[in-house]
Amino acid sequence: MTAPFPIDLERHPCFNAKVKGQYGRVHLPVAPKCNIKCNYCNRKYDCVNESRPGVTSTVLSPHQALEYMEKVLEKEPRITVAGIAGPGDPFANADETLTTMRLIRNRFPDLILCLASNGMNLAPYAEEIAAIGVSHVTVTINAVDPAISAKIYSWVRDGKMVYRGQQGAALLLARQLESVRLLKQHGVTVKVNTIVIPGVNDHHVEAVAAKMQELGVDLLNCMAMFPNADTVFENIPEPDKEAMVAIRQTAEKYLPQMRHCTRCRADAVGLLDNDRTEEFRGCLTACAAKPIRPDQHRPYVAVATMEGVLVNQHLGEAWKLQIWGQEGDDFTMIEERETPQSGGGEQRWLALARILADCRAVLVNGIGETPSQLLEKSGIKPVEMGGFIDRGLTAIYTGQGLNQLKNRRRSCSEGACSGSGGGCG
Repeated sequence: MTAPFPIDLERHPCFNAKVKGQYGRVHLPVAPKCNIKCNYCNRKYDCVNESRPGVTSTVLSPHQALEYMEKVLEKEPRITVAGIAGPGDPFANADETLTTMRLIRNRFPDLILCLASNGMNLAPYAEEIAAIGVSHVTVTINAVDPAISAKIYSWVRDGKMVYRGQQGAALLLARQLESVRLLKQHGVTVKVNTIVIPGVNDHHVEAVAAKMQELGVDLLNCMAMFPNADTVFENIPEPDKEAMVAIRQTAEKYLPQMRHCTRCRADAVGLLDNDRTEEFRGCLTACAAKPIRPDQHRPYVAVATMEGVLVNQHLGEAWKLQIWGQEGDDFTMIEERETPQSGGGEQRWLALARILADCRAVLVNGIGETPSQLLEKSGIKPVEMGGFIDRGLTAIYTGQGLNQLKNRRRSCSEGACSGSGGGCG
């Protein structure tokens, strides 16, 4: 499976050094939470003099990020990549991350979409990542031996459980390897970052490179650890240039090497060799003060219909939804979007909420309590009705006559769908 969008992937400056002076990237800081604790990481906010991963001046909501993206492109049209690299981990903030990616994809179909993750919770979203059209993903893998990883991470969190030592390290490694495998299976270009830590894993990078080659990784970025204050590794010196040259030469026997990394902040913007993060700081802050979910960014209405005339499908049975918009006094069917596969419980409806992130409402002939609540919480109004689509669209866009549309809610066992009555999966 490959991304379904005709995008020039050669314009990614991090994956193609030849264009780093022509095209740029913007990092959208929508992911504040993290699910692992690295012994070299200190995620301070508002540290304007530092340029390193994990640092940002502020955090944006997905819709604020879309507005910021619009303003960035107005001032710097050479930006070709929209990425999320924290300040925490994108998949400790999966809903915010994927909603942002989908909003950006729908608004700017020519942009390259990119994510950077520790891989702990990435695997469950690999298929959705590819479906959105995220073409490049970076996974930070610092060791392929839990005995070494245990020295690098203080803990990892899986849901509400926290694991430490080699148990946590082994869990993280298993998740990372599965993430890379699934990303490659879905046609995503994968870069692996390996932080080189003297005396901890500098002797182990070749083993990482060999394993990543086996998994089909496209690019390896050996990054010198930068010692950060108030961390476990604050007194470990940064590896010198000679050591890094030797490590990269060894790793290059297995995988192409990235040698032009600038260790970007989570709110970086501009070309790699002409960063404009400081210049855009005011714009970033202004966008963070905007409404979290402004209505103007939800121009569409989703419709559960079998033939495109009537609202006549239960949401749980609809394998696709039509997306309608208003043009002047008329309504136009924009496109059709596939719904997530049945099963998966709440995750199915959270995924649907991301798919419909630009929709203000969904017209259905029937809907269960759980999807109704989750969609409404995500800013999408579920409207149960029967009859012509135009009637429902008029009510949504004018705000008049909504009460007359609503059906009496029926349970599955009362015939609202043809299921077993056991609830919508």
